[in-house]
Amino acid sequence: MKEHGMPGRPKVAIIDANTLAVLGLKQILQNVMPIMTVDTFGSFSELESENPDQYAHYFVAMDIVLTHRSFFLERQRKTIVLTLSLNDTSQLHDFHSLCINQPESQLIRQLLMLQQHAHHDGRNLPPMPRFLQQKILTDREIEVMSLIAQGFINKEIADRLNIGLSTVITHRKNIMDKLGMKSVSALTIYAVMHGYVDINKI
Repeated sequence: MKEHGMPGRPKVAIIDANTLAVLGLKQILQNVMPIMTVDTFGSFSELESENPDQYAHYFVAMDIVLTHRSFFLERQRKTIVLTLSLNDTSQLHDFHSLCINQPESQLIRQLLMLQQHAHHDGRNLPPMPRFLQQKILTDREIEVMSLIAQGFINKEIADRLNIGLSTVITHRKNIMDKLGMKSVSALTIYAVMHGYVDINKI
């Protein structure tokens, strides 16, 4: 299921026969790396027919990496192996791996850490689109968003910022509306990617 992204955007490939896992990961990756184009493939042969070296990264099911190990070893730095368990990595210690069978918040944290490790300070990535660089939120909304991303509930945020509970709820709604986001996970990604919250605090 290949899509034609905007020219100049880095491309990421997901190669996995599990359609549900692929669609979920694609959605999360597009939140974590909004400047990336994400193409999905159900098999290695589908990837091979699409000029595989155009991709900046491959997120690949473990069985596909094991079957086509020499291809991925040559592209080791670009390959992230999708595992179902944290214990699955022993036979693939040459590669970065990502356990997809874990709570969403932990999966997102792991993806953000991979992204920051590989592209520290935006290295090897094109600049964010201008509308994503603009300061959209007020200083108070940024404070509230940072605390939401760190896992604080509304009452704790109200106590920390010395504001009323209804004010926190209003800020929360305004933040979601302004950013066009519907989940705390998406908000957390935005906060980390824009440097509003340290990844080690989530």
